[in-house]
Amino acid sequence: MFETFEHKADIGVRGIGPTEGKAFEECAKAMFGVIADLKKVEAKKFDGIELKAEDLEELLIKFLNELLFLKDAKGMLYSRFKVYITTEGSGFALHAKAGGEKIDTAKHSPRGDVKAATYHQLRVAKEGNRFVAQCVVDV
Repeated sequence: MFETFEHKADIGVRGIGPTEGKAFEECAKAMFGVIADLKKVEAKKFDGIELKAEDLEELLIKFLNELLFLKDAKGMLYSRFKVYITTEGSGFALHAKAGGEKIDTAKHSPRGDVKAATYHQLRVAKEGNRFVAQCVVDV
């Protein structure tokens, strides 16, 4: 499950799932849902992402910003994500695939743009039997 939440100047994105990886996947969907109608974005091409960070919060920011870099560098929108998070030394490693297609403004009905994921209201936490991953994105 993913959702956005109110913020004074920007937009909050939140992902909820049974694992950290699923919560990251849902947070990425929330972010790309700010950009376009995800129902119209087909997973025709997959790009791999490998990242490391000292904590899960930093890993989330790196993941979302890498997706935004790929969007801009390759002209892609993504709608499908598979994220695996493992511990590595004293930190974490992320292995992910993002599926999407080239941006087509006629097909994808762009809603706006996201410039960056920020540390504002950043949180990755276990709540009961689920994980929540959230931050505010700069629009």
